[in-house]
Amino acid sequence: MTANNEPTIHVEHDEAGTNVDHGDHDNAYSGLLVNDANWAFGTDFEDPLAGVDTTVPDGVDAKDLGAYCLMLGDDALVFSQRISEWCSNAPDLEEDIALANIALDLLGQARLLLARAAAADPELVPELPAGSPVPDEDRLAYFRNDLGFRNVRLAEVPGGDFAEAVAKILIYSTWRLSIFERLTDSRDTVLAAIAAKGVKEMSYHRDFAGRWVVTLARGTEESKSRLLKALDGLWPLWSELFETHPVETAVAEAGIGVDPATVADEASVILDQVFAAAGIDRPERGGLAGVGVHGGKGRDGLHTEALSKLLAEMQVVAREHPEGQW
Repeated sequence: MTANNEPTIHVEHDEAGTNVDHGDHDNAYSGLLVNDANWAFGTDFEDPLAGVDTTVPDGVDAKDLGAYCLMLGDDALVFSQRISEWCSNAPDLEEDIALANIALDLLGQARLLLARAAAADPELVPELPAGSPVPDEDRLAYFRNDLGFRNVRLAEVPGGDFAEAVAKILIYSTWRLSIFERLTDSRDTVLAAIAAKGVKEMSYHRDFAGRWVVTLARGTEESKSRLLKALDGLWPLWSELFETHPVETAVAEAGIGVDPATVADEASVILDQVFAAAGIDRPERGGLAGVGVHGGKGRDGLHTEALSKLLAEMQVVAREHPEGQW
């Protein structure tokens, strides 16, 4: 203590600035002097795959594995960002919390999948200045433009009302759960573990959305009208979920991934069950055309304008301060 009875802080530091002594006793101020700066915009400060054997299975092309995990990670990241826009905007507090939790589940899946992509194929990771503190999964999230993203276009559909939000979650989670259930048998043990965790999460997402679809369809004329409009607008993106990209073919043949075409019938049956319970018919609109001469779609890095705007907002601060620490 000083003569004025003010507390003094006795902290010594090594050459790196790390605390080595906090004095004779602990005090409430010493922790403020710990030099534990991390990159300011990341999802966490620990390697999400720390302690996990990330060796690529024998006979598997590492680039195919990396590209496949990038696709799945981008799906989750972009859809998480969309769902998070509902924070403080849902009809009531319970649904607000539920949607926030769904977004967080998807963000967790994205982080693991992007980390797996980077571990399998480091060439996927954008280069930053030497000594940058940004971890690989965050480099993939914040430092690629829309042409570098491989998410399905359903994930990037913007805005809409609550009916559209639950319709999107139902369509996405029905498809995704069918994929993840099969991925639990992947020869890549990392991907299998991520899928096993995701199955529990996606089951809740699908049930949450399914209950709300039934509630809205059997509610008022207004709620039913909004739901039918939402489903009709989203339906052209349904068929894209089951179109097989060459990377998906390769990983399915190698026993590490899933050909989405193989889950189309199962996913359709589940949606039809929800529609039957809701007393509504399946939309009849055809699929949304691809982009350009070759008809490229989300898996090819060709997207709607909405993704560019989403990424501009999501990435702006990180891109402005790629070496920011706190």
